[in-house]
Amino acid sequence: MNILLILQNFVKRAGLIGMVGPALIVLILAMMVLPLPPMLLDILFTFNIAVSIMVLLVSMNTNKALDFAIFPTVLLITTLLRLSLNVASTRVVLLEGHTGPDAAGKVIESFGNFLVGGNYAVGIVVFAILVVINFVVITKGAGRIAEVGARFTLDAMPGKQMAIDADLNAGLIGEDVARKRRAEIAQEADFYGAMDGASKFVRGDAVAGIIILFISIIGGMVVGVLQHDLDISVAAKNYTLLTIGDGLVAQIPALVISTAAGLVVSRVASDENIGQQLIRQLFKQPQIIILTAIIIGSMGLIPSMPHFAFLSLAGAMGALAYYLIQKNEQEAAALEQTAAEVVPVIPETNEARWEDVEQVDVLGLEVGYRLIALVDKTQDGDLLRRIKGIRKKFTQDIGFLPPAVHIRDNLDLRPNGYRITLKGVDVGSGEAYTHMLLAINPGNVTGELHGGIPTRDPAFGLPAVWIESALRDQAQVMGYTVVDPGTVVATHLSHLLSSRAAELLGRQEVQQLLDHIAKVSPKLVEDLVPKTLPLGVVQKVLQNLLDEGMHIRDMRTIVETLAENASRTQDPYQLTALVRVALGPAIVQQFYPSAQELQVIGMDKELEYILIQAMQSSQNGIGIEPGLADTVLRETRAAAETQENMGLPAVMLVPAQLRDLLARFLKRAVPNIRVISHDEVPDFKTIRVTAMVGGRA
Repeated sequence: MNILLILQNFVKRAGLIGMVGPALIVLILAMMVLPLPPMLLDILFTFNIAVSIMVLLVSMNTNKALDFAIFPTVLLITTLLRLSLNVASTRVVLLEGHTGPDAAGKVIESFGNFLVGGNYAVGIVVFAILVVINFVVITKGAGRIAEVGARFTLDAMPGKQMAIDADLNAGLIGEDVARKRRAEIAQEADFYGAMDGASKFVRGDAVAGIIILFISIIGGMVVGVLQHDLDISVAAKNYTLLTIGDGLVAQIPALVISTAAGLVVSRVASDENIGQQLIRQLFKQPQIIILTAIIIGSMGLIPSMPHFAFLSLAGAMGALAYYLIQKNEQEAAALEQTAAEVVPVIPETNEARWEDVEQVDVLGLEVGYRLIALVDKTQDGDLLRRIKGIRKKFTQDIGFLPPAVHIRDNLDLRPNGYRITLKGVDVGSGEAYTHMLLAINPGNVTGELHGGIPTRDPAFGLPAVWIESALRDQAQVMGYTVVDPGTVVATHLSHLLSSRAAELLGRQEVQQLLDHIAKVSPKLVEDLVPKTLPLGVVQKVLQNLLDEGMHIRDMRTIVETLAENASRTQDPYQLTALVRVALGPAIVQQFYPSAQELQVIGMDKELEYILIQAMQSSQNGIGIEPGLADTVLRETRAAAETQENMGLPAVMLVPAQLRDLLARFLKRAVPNIRVISHDEVPDFKTIRVTAMVGGRA
């Protein structure tokens, strides 16, 4: 044992593990040149058979193709090994074949005598059949599947990448998981491409086996008759049996390897291996087995049929069906008994108390009974994990911790329906199908999906179709973004959280946020609340910022600005304007991440003057004459559409005294536009007006 450990450590330290592959290739190629004794040939032929069986068993016990990603390389190495053994054995057959049928070793002799009964005519036919099966059926089919798989995988890569990016942006996965999934997609494409090429080696091996067969037979007879003075019939028998045995020894492992290649590329990835899938899917319905038993039994009753074979098989299948029916009934009875044991306990009625008052959940997710599996960990539901990821990403992006999401089932909803509530009010709803996938049309698909359930993406309103899992690859090839039902619900929830961040920021969240800042800068918070500003004013300022799509991660700047200006005004809208000026560089960077020149929507000077006069003459400071309001809305929509068509953000630049008025006025009518003031633009940025409201750029 110690010697083995010492040897293992020596191999690791010397770096010899990395030399195993090159050394193996060199040895295989050396067998084509160096003569090998019959005893060594027996060992190598046995090793070849063992390797082929091992490869077959490994391919049957993998759950997906990438679990055996080295298979194309193994296919090439085993093909080279068979060809090298063919060359080495052919050399021995031609040199020593005149001595008898055991000249090339016991393995070849056994295959030549036992498998074909010593009859070389039968051996030639059997060898030809094996070559046809390997070349025409298995290898050709596996190569075609690998070719189509490689093509579909490459075509589906953009859709899969979009799905990964969508999960990453929604906070459902982290950067490490996204990087791993992208690597798996690339590996899958490389695997099927390599399999497509490697299958050509196997087909070439089959052709080489046929050519080597005829060359060995003809060459052996020439050598035996002309060099060793054998009778032509004796020479034909000796060399033909040796050649046939040699061919069978090579073709049987080749057939096993080809079968393994077909199994690897033809199976669909799942959490079960081939044996588990066969048992679960083939014997799932006892009624099918009963019908098959009846048909086989009826055929067995025909007078000319072999009654024993047909009737015995029909009886065995009937017994299997009876066993499966009994098993299903026992499982159903066990479930009913478990449900019956759960007896609802009716509590004793007491007087009403304040503890009976239930507060409305700030955030709630209600699901129909068919969607319970999405939130049940015992049924592999991962929606809870995704919601945790959404809250974490929201906290990192927006700047405060949102309330927890309370999940409950609701029998009043449709079985596949769900509803998202904010303070008890329905703010979003939709439907999801647990055993289907949602194919979303991002606007550039190349075809239509038929047979699904047409709908719309509940988060963004894009046209979509609920499809079966088998259509995933087809949908991705067409350009659809395919997501599972858990992702649909999670993305909808994430979108609603971002769009309603202001409503989620209550006084408790603001106080927790200030307490968190106080741990780092205690004096800063102590001078602000409650000495100079009430907590409610700070809350309103933060809500105003969130309401216009800004984050509040830079709380240091916000708190410092509020503390500096609290002595002059406590109006939350004026304080918001001052905070926006302090956050100007961050606001501009949010819309123009790396641009030095800001291409914005401008406003005609005369229209600016009219709006300022209207605002000053209004009693509440926000009145605009209806005709003027209609003109501003119409031209703002047109300018925003022009910006978006040019691939630019819809940002309007106006004077500081108009910014708050126009932002609130345009919020509902033109929700995609953002209004900034001249004071918010940093001095180091240049401005270019690309669209105009009330005039021309």
